[in-house]
Amino acid sequence: MSSKYKVHDDAIPHIITCTTIGWIDVFSREVYKNLVVDSLSYCQINKGLVIHAWVIMTNHIHLIVSSQINSIPFIIRDFKKYTSKQIVQSIANNPIESRKEWMLNLFAYAGRNNNNNKDIQFWRQDYHPIALDDDDKYNQRLHYLHENPVRSGFVWEPWHYKYSSAIDYYQGEKGLLPLKIL
Repeated sequence: MSSKYKVHDDAIPHIITCTTIGWIDVFSREVYKNLVVDSLSYCQINKGLVIHAWVIMTNHIHLIVSSQINSIPFIIRDFKKYTSKQIVQSIANNPIESRKEWMLNLFAYAGRNNNNNKDIQFWRQDYHPIALDDDDKYNQRLHYLHENPVRSGFVWEPWHYKYSSAIDYYQGEKGLLPLKIL
């Protein structure tokens, strides 16, 4: 990984993107999005993750995060490891998941072809952290993140999307996760 995509100061907000392997649209189901929200909340409470902004799309998540306590790479490593197990297990146990066999086969195939995994691979290994070390960078990425559901045609306005921090920013209401708004 080049130094361009490394966290050098955990206290500086970074935008990161976690993407499912093969861009599989796992998060088109609310049950899987809720597992991500619960895991992010856990990371906030127990690992010192500071979330400034977030959005869950159908096959990736964007986060603007920092930490005063733990290393962002370690937090994201643990988050991805835990959520991959939980989501894959939820898919496997979901009696109404019509895409179950297809998704589980793709996760198993990706896992078999990656020496860093034992059985399955849910997330791509990269997450491309980019330091948002000035107001212009921060605001540009914040706008991009919140406009994602609008550009995808899910909602007319960013704050209408439930799985995003846009409501906190645009409406001053509390969303699903507590934020540190800069």
